[in-house]
Parts: sequence; structure tokens; C-alpha cells
Amino acid sequence: MRTVVITGGSRGIGAALVRRFTAEGDRVCFLYAASEKAAAQLAAETGATAIRCDVSDEAQVAHAFRQIPEVDVLINNAGIADWGPINWVKPETFRRIMDVNVTGTYLCIQAALPSMLARKDGVILNTSSMWGLVGASCEAAYAASKAAVIGLTKSLAKELGPSGIRVNAVAPGVIETDMLRSLSAEDLEALRQETPLEALGRPADVADAMWFLASPQARFITGEVLNVSGGFVI
Repeated sequence: MRTVVITGGSRGIGAALVRRFTAEGDRVCFLYAASEKAAAQLAAETGATAIRCDVSDEAQVAHAFRQIPEVDVLINNAGIADWGPINWVKPETFRRIMDVNVTGTYLCIQAALPSMLARKDGVILNTSSMWGLVGASCEAAYAASKAAVIGLTKSLAKELGPSGIRVNAVAPGVIETDMLRSLSAEDLEALRQETPLEALGRPADVADAMWFLASPQARFITGEVLNVSGGFVI
């Protein structure tokens, strides 16, 4: 039985990941920052272990991983976003996005690596975004953070490959999660029409892609960014 750690696991894509991996028989521990009620409900539903942790905080990450046995699969899914022209973005907002989306990914990788290196085996999956691939007007901070995740993914695939550790990323498109709450029905319909498959993505679509990349069927795949956007970005 594998031990799978999922950050940002209480809602949206993270919750879909918890459900997917527990359904396949994995031992799942998921980290969450604030959604205590949702985390408790998900843990009760799936049998996964919920651990409260702000991934941008080094001490909290260290404390969380001390509670987890050897990590076989690490999925860095925790992330936050913001919208607005770059001259409206406050420095503290920019720093917070980078701290959660990039530094949080780095801290969790560092915490999970010792057991992977000792076994010369492991899988690290990072959640980027289609905007990390092509940039996004009025989402510069978010897009920059997700582009950094791609750079980290590719670099670590080269660095950790000789140790038997695969590192890949998934770049979701427009997925029906809380991040879309601020959009109007008209905006969502426009995004649906702009997607070649003429549909918005579901969290389960991303979870299925992650499941494949974590599986033995992907044993010869590393350093890749799997675009799960329905063709929105090609």
C-alpha cells in the first residue's frame, strides 16, 4: 500500500484527488489550511487522514510530515489565486501567492524527499495551470507562480531522475472549483464556448490525470506538464 500526501486536499481538485487515491486503496494523508469542517467530512467519507498545515510555513510543514510515514507519492496541489491589473496587485498579495504556490511546493518536496531518496523510488506531482504555460492578462502573479512550478518540475525531474524519483506536473484549464465563484454565468459560458471541447473541466478530470502520472503505467514519464484544459491552451 502506497502512502500518498496531497496538499490543499479539503476542497475542489484536492478533494477529488483524495477520493480518487483512497478509492484505489492508497493510504492518503491530506493537508489543509483553513477548511476544517470540509476536511473533517472528507476524512470521515474516505478514511484519509487530515492534517492542518499552511504549506508556506516551514515549521508547520515540518510538523505535518513528522506525522506521516514514508511518502511514496507527493501531490503539491495547494494554491491560491488573485485577479486584477498588475498595478493593482499589492506587494503582500504577490508575496502570499508566491509563498503558497511556489515556496509551499518547495517546502513539501524537501520534507518528503528523505524517504524517497533512501528507497530510490517515489513520485512527485505538482499542480500548475494552463496560465503557467502561456501567461494570463490580469492574473500575472498567479501565472508567474504557476510558471515557476513548471520550472521547478522540469529541474527536479533532471536532478532526481537518477535517484528513481519521477517529477511531473498537471496544468488544469477552467475547472469547476471555488476559484470560479467570482465569475458570472455569462463569463462561465464564454469560457465554455472558448474551450474546444465545449465544456468546463471537473475536479475529477484532473484527479484522473494525476492518477495516471502516479501509476506504474507512467513509469517512463518524467519532466512533463500534462495539459488538462479541454484544448483551451494548445
